[in-house]
Amino acid sequence: MTSDSHEVSQLNELKIDLDAIAVIAHYKGNSDIIMDEQMPIFGGYAGGIEETTIVDIATSLNSMVMSSASWHLDGPVHIRWGSTNTRETLQIAGWACATLSEFTDLMTGNQYYPCAGPCTEMCLLEAAAQSVTDTSSGREILSGVAAAKGVITDKTTGMEARMMGEVARATAGMDIDSVNAVVNNIVSSYEGNYANAPEGKTFQECYDVATVTPTDEYVKVYEGARRKLEEFGLTF
Repeated sequence: MTSDSHEVSQLNELKIDLDAIAVIAHYKGNSDIIMDEQMPIFGGYAGGIEETTIVDIATSLNSMVMSSASWHLDGPVHIRWGSTNTRETLQIAGWACATLSEFTDLMTGNQYYPCAGPCTEMCLLEAAAQSVTDTSSGREILSGVAAAKGVITDKTTGMEARMMGEVARATAGMDIDSVNAVVNNIVSSYEGNYANAPEGKTFQECYDVATVTPTDEYVKVYEGARRKLEEFGLTF
């Protein structure tokens, strides 16, 4: 459908191949909505936080120039942990989006890749930290959540996205000093556990697949994470 977003991806960093160019030509020929996706790698070719932020902004601008994109899907990712929810990648995403929001009218989204799996407090807190960052920096689209780094079959459920959405609502209107304090509190609670992040459960294990509702266990985990976020400074 022409009303759906049609994805094309840049390559790291600031590169593209002939296959992608052919895809773009196809999309443009059909008057499709084009979503250009790219995840700059912190610790990779781009370098550190400041350098990767510059690359992130350039990538976002490039999506409109090179791909004729309607909107850009971001997602700075940590080269060691494969996550978008680390302290460094949140800094990159926040600074890049705040800059684009200040000086352009481009529409951007951000991808969510927590280390932990579903039905774990860590996964929900990781998603929350990024939602606070994205909302406060002016992100229009929150694209998540791909739990367990998005690489394990059936390790994604609606509860992670629910946390992302509820936290975004709670963050809207907060001043930046309060936002920084909340993000620091959240990230500090889980950043020592990347190497041993809990695997969590599959969709079938933490949802009733017949009614598509979360299990009582997951609801309790969710409520516990929500209470912790309130202790960290969010008001739901």
